[in-house]
Amino acid sequence: MKILEINKLYYPWRGGLETVTKDIAESLQATGRHQVEVLTCQARGQRTVEQVQGVTVYRAASLGRFLSMPLSLDFFRLFKELRKNKYDLIIFHHPFPLAFLVVPFLPKSQVISVWYHCDIVRQKILAIIFNPFLRAGLARAKTIFVSGQNLPRYSAFLKPWTAKCHVVPLAVAAEILSPAPSAYEQAAKIKQQYGAPLLLSVGRLVYYKGFEYLIAALANSPYNLLIIGEGPKQPELLELITENNLQKQITIISPVSELAPYYLASDIFVFPSVATSEAYGIVQAEALASGRPVINTDLPTPVKEVSENNLTGLTVAPKNPAALRQAIDLLINDKTRRQEYGQNAKAKAQEHFSLAHFTAEIEKQL
Repeated sequence: MKILEINKLYYPWRGGLETVTKDIAESLQATGRHQVEVLTCQARGQRTVEQVQGVTVYRAASLGRFLSMPLSLDFFRLFKELRKNKYDLIIFHHPFPLAFLVVPFLPKSQVISVWYHCDIVRQKILAIIFNPFLRAGLARAKTIFVSGQNLPRYSAFLKPWTAKCHVVPLAVAAEILSPAPSAYEQAAKIKQQYGAPLLLSVGRLVYYKGFEYLIAALANSPYNLLIIGEGPKQPELLELITENNLQKQITIISPVSELAPYYLASDIFVFPSVATSEAYGIVQAEALASGRPVINTDLPTPVKEVSENNLTGLTVAPKNPAALRQAIDLLINDKTRRQEYGQNAKAKAQEHFSLAHFTAEIEKQL
């Protein structure tokens, strides 16, 4: 098939949606059965066309971003040009409201699918404007891809089209599933640097990640915490660390190119998200693939499907430092349970989070 994939941004931009878009494009292209191209926007700058790992990527010019969405009139011009390529399938990623403005102008013969990552939670006015176009896209879609069963269950938007929803667990990179020997060597150095027991959390420093609750949970504790990420809440989090006198125990570092050694160095991975903007959490899947138990939160999204309570870790109430602390204490103090969850985590990841499984599940619906 000849496939066009549409998302607001693309690699090397960091983000969950961008990672999924890249995985789809490269994995389908690698089968040799499909030709995949990507239409996206610049975060800021002029139009470009380039090859990324064998995939042609068209980046529309953009003036910048507003409410996380590119400001790009060139997106529509470029889409009009690409329509001439006569794609067998166009895959739209949501949330990217701008893209769904083009749906009413597609010929009826054009087959489309939608990868629905999450609802629009905070931008209420934006949602009111674009929701009719999103509904039109969902109504037309041959398949609506979702990352877990909970998404169509809780999303009012998806309920009319539940029958078209197809669950595809997201993939983790091969170097996470099967780390190189050097990753273990690096892990030992990381463990020595940050101390033990070592908790790890990874993600953008934004409101829905809930890092402030994790920091509060560690007050008067003997644990060390490493947070890997950057974002607008960093000054607030650093202040909270100081207020709780945790400067020697909690460290925040910028994103790193290779996460495998950090997962391997940790004893527990903590995923304290607090809002439905958190639709999945690929980093917790990566932690499972590294054989680490996960503490996550009871959100009505696929988050708690990735790591399952009392199987691969523990699930606690969101926005609850006491519950987080209790779960951390339990796993740190019960080595047998921690190891059991870690073994279950590795087994689940090998079965459900491989790129081969990911690609096969998508191809079933093409």
